[in-house]
Amino acid sequence: MALHLSADTPASVAAAPQKYLFGPFIDFFMLGGSALLILPVLYFLPLRYEATVTLTMFLLSHLINQPHFGHSYQIFYRNFARKMRGDGYSRSLQIRYILAGIVVPLAMFAFFAYGSLTSNARLLGNATNAMGFFVGWHYVKQGYGMLMVDAVLKRKFFSDQDKKVLLFNGYAVWLFAWLQTNVVITQRQFWGLDYYTFAVPPWLITIAMAIAAASSAATAVMFINRWRKHGGALPYNGVVAYVVSLYAWILFVTLNPLWLLVVPAMHSLQYLAVVWRYQTNVERDRADAVERPALKALSVLGPLYRLRVLAFVVFGGILGALGFWLVPMALTDLVPYDKAEFGSSLFLFIAWIFINVHHYFLDNVMWRRGNPEVSKYLFR
Repeated sequence: MALHLSADTPASVAAAPQKYLFGPFIDFFMLGGSALLILPVLYFLPLRYEATVTLTMFLLSHLINQPHFGHSYQIFYRNFARKMRGDGYSRSLQIRYILAGIVVPLAMFAFFAYGSLTSNARLLGNATNAMGFFVGWHYVKQGYGMLMVDAVLKRKFFSDQDKKVLLFNGYAVWLFAWLQTNVVITQRQFWGLDYYTFAVPPWLITIAMAIAAASSAATAVMFINRWRKHGGALPYNGVVAYVVSLYAWILFVTLNPLWLLVVPAMHSLQYLAVVWRYQTNVERDRADAVERPALKALSVLGPLYRLRVLAFVVFGGILGALGFWLVPMALTDLVPYDKAEFGSSLFLFIAWIFINVHHYFLDNVMWRRGNPEVSKYLFR
């Protein structure tokens, strides 16, 4: 998710904004506090438990991670014809919807089709590098966005100068972390296809490290100054989200292999906190939101809006399973291709990269400042 919200995004005039998405502890846990609780335990986990925990974390990560991708498609393509027409949207936002919703997926489809039909495994392997690049960028923007969301909810706004410091630091830390993965040319695999890292000059990594260290220090000073100026008041859940997104999930994630398994799930929890709050408000806006379901068996779930939110969550899980597993596995059985060149998992390779990269472009549009749906349904 690439939340790009600003603290000056207007809240709905229908009601004063709440201080939390769901509550103090749930917000803390979902926005990033889970990392502070879980990652230290995994780091010191005895070796005899690692196999069991690895399998558990792998399954949980997919159970949480894949639905969050599904939700982005549910929200982005809802009323998509109206978005393409620009009905209620600015011209720039209309263009962004068309680019992210039509042009980008067509371009990726053409890329993967060309690479597959020409048996160019090296070309397709470059897509893995692109995914790593965009995923890190995406984590940074989401961490920043969560801080801005919490700032709006707490009415603890950041100045334009503070936002520039936060964004610059996010990009500096992300770039340094990404360069560190490209110290030497290394052959790696993703779903059976080889790809190669780059050989970045050592002096460039040194410069990137110095910039990241300086920007981190400047960010820490900014937080301390705000804390003193406002009598110890900060949007703490948002600060936790920002800090763990940059440092625990990007810069230091390779310290422990188990962290690599669980971090995507934690990142997805951030997204789900916002999306579930957003969708709950969407459903509450419907005329029959507080009515009981017609079927008595469903009345135990409460009003209709809760039932609809549950349906939204379930459908997101189904979309995730279809996109990541069921459709690519079916295509593997039905569509012939050069398995000697690409191995037995070509369509899994394509699906995973396609969804991860496209997800970045989708979120970069629908969570932008100026999107009327964000101000209407999120901040209340």
